[in-house]
Amino acid sequence: MTRVVVVGDLMTDTVARAAYPLAKGSDTPAAVTTHGGGSGANVAAWLALEGVEVAFVGRRGSDIAGRNRDMEMVGYGVDARLVMDPERPTGTCVVMVTHKGDRTMLSDPGANGAFLPEDIERCKELFVQGIHLHLSGYSLINEGSRKAAIHALDLARKAKMSVSVDGGSSSPLKRMGAEPFLEWTQGARLLVVNAKEAEILTGRDTPSQAAKVLTAWYPQVVIKNGAEGALWYTNGRPEPVTVPAEPVDKIVDGTGAGDAFIAGFLPPWLEGQQPADALTAGCRLAARAMKHLGARPTLAVVNNQIK
Repeated sequence: MTRVVVVGDLMTDTVARAAYPLAKGSDTPAAVTTHGGGSGANVAAWLALEGVEVAFVGRRGSDIAGRNRDMEMVGYGVDARLVMDPERPTGTCVVMVTHKGDRTMLSDPGANGAFLPEDIERCKELFVQGIHLHLSGYSLINEGSRKAAIHALDLARKAKMSVSVDGGSSSPLKRMGAEPFLEWTQGARLLVVNAKEAEILTGRDTPSQAAKVLTAWYPQVVIKNGAEGALWYTNGRPEPVTVPAEPVDKIVDGTGAGDAFIAGFLPPWLEGQQPADALTAGCRLAARAMKHLGARPTLAVVNNQIK
């Protein structure tokens, strides 16, 4: 039986990695490649790499890109429950990566913007006690997919499933506002955010302070803090549990590192292991993600592991 159900976004990422500092108004040599993306789909792919039985519920276009993304998910070993949109194309994201590995994203949600509660209902049999739901924050932030995301949370609560939610992305989260996000995700057992998202939700610029505030809404909170590592906190502890980031000699592309962190953290956390061990597993997988282009594991590596 599937242990984790991921509900969220599916994208095609066009990644442009600059060889030199960006020359504004002119040309900069870059390596341009295309990869599967979408935060929810990325988490599902990395979970499959970790040996977790995982289903992914989302929406794609009827285009070639959508077919390719669907086949990729199956290739990772994910139970892909993708509804095909007859009108909208598969979501697309242009990822601009500087020569230092920093990234900026331009996103068109495409079919993700028509993700419907009916799409969740088609997979209702996945929402049972004993299964964990992870919801991508992008599905809540995007107005077109919000009702589907909220419906998934409602089904999970009724089934008494454990639930984790991530913050999506800082800029759109700030545009939407903290209060709606906190209200919609009330009841989730775990919130995973980065330091910027934590500050937006709480007004606290120190991750440890933000984590303590967030436990007013969530029993457990994890905050990713980039090169500083990550922390976990729950009420009743004097201070958060922290672990350092795993060193990376050269960051090739940071896209998807946060999603990989979630996929590394969830399995040991769900198994009841110590928070420090779960954080360490998350940092390990995040470091692995930063060593290659694209937000997901390389399929060739996945296939070798399966063999």
